[in-house]
Amino acid sequence: MKLIKTLILLITLTLVLPVCAQEANQPDAPLYRDPITDGAADPCVFYNPIEKAWWMLYTQRRANVETADVAYCYGNEIGIAYSEDNGKSWRYRGNLSLDFERGKNTFWAPDVVLHNGVYHMFVSYIRGVANHWSGTATMMHYTSTNLWDWKFEGPAKLPKDNVIDATLIQLPNGNWRMWYKWDSKSLFADSKDLYTWTGDATPAVSDTPHEGAKAFKFKGSYWLVTDEWKGMAVYKSDNLLKWTKQPNRILETASGRQDDYPSGSHGDVVVIGDKAYIFYFTHPGRRFHTKDYHDKNGNIPYDMRRSSIQVAELELVNGELIVRDRDKPFGIYLPNN
Repeated sequence: MKLIKTLILLITLTLVLPVCAQEANQPDAPLYRDPITDGAADPCVFYNPIEKAWWMLYTQRRANVETADVAYCYGNEIGIAYSEDNGKSWRYRGNLSLDFERGKNTFWAPDVVLHNGVYHMFVSYIRGVANHWSGTATMMHYTSTNLWDWKFEGPAKLPKDNVIDATLIQLPNGNWRMWYKWDSKSLFADSKDLYTWTGDATPAVSDTPHEGAKAFKFKGSYWLVTDEWKGMAVYKSDNLLKWTKQPNRILETASGRQDDYPSGSHGDVVVIGDKAYIFYFTHPGRRFHTKDYHDKNGNIPYDMRRSSIQVAELELVNGELIVRDRDKPFGIYLPNN
């Protein structure tokens, strides 16, 4: 009888422990708010093996600054958040020192890849600070061996100028492909060494205006998600050249989680085995992502400036990439290795 009870107990623990572990690692919501400027956006998430922690680089918008129109989206540094509990919670660590010329300048939307033992970062750069949407953007290239100290390598010479929002993936032949935004389309270029780029101005994706594309491989297919400012469009490819758009966007609607509304914008995807997590930002003070207004001083109110980072799990159902009900608790586990 004791043996039977012991077996029953062991079976019960086997069933319960994975559920408890998942609940214990339920991510915070919001996942992250920048404690300095309250304007975290455009996350880039990767493992830092030197510090044995997960890092999130992001556009550190100056949301708590009272200034004209969209000036809070300029003069940004690249912020650093880190997680030591496998992605459940995140803390501010500081920002990167990327200045290569004098003055107060603007950095947006980094992407980081590792190639031959060296980290390469591509980040959008605009000289100076503007009150309104303006300025010429350049894709700047940096390298590092420790993820803190970055060497300025200069501008990436791409087929088009005035470009932002790089996303990179390594091709089966070992070369690299970068997609980037130009004129609300996603163009691409290829490189063997991440220094010299070849390609033309043929769009990879151009059916609907968008920004913030993210390319990744998941469950045997290549995927590209793009920010359409009302959720994210999803494209699928077998060869990284021809993309088929799925009928439904993801993160198009709000959830009941704190700050997880009105929709998800400009994200990153981390694939861990058969799991995929999408990190994205929201404007929780807005009814629609692009809906803001100006006060009598010409400023956008603080509640509409601030932004939060969230995370959701991606699932492949009937060939379509979806995000299930975000009100339902889920676990996240980013391994420290």
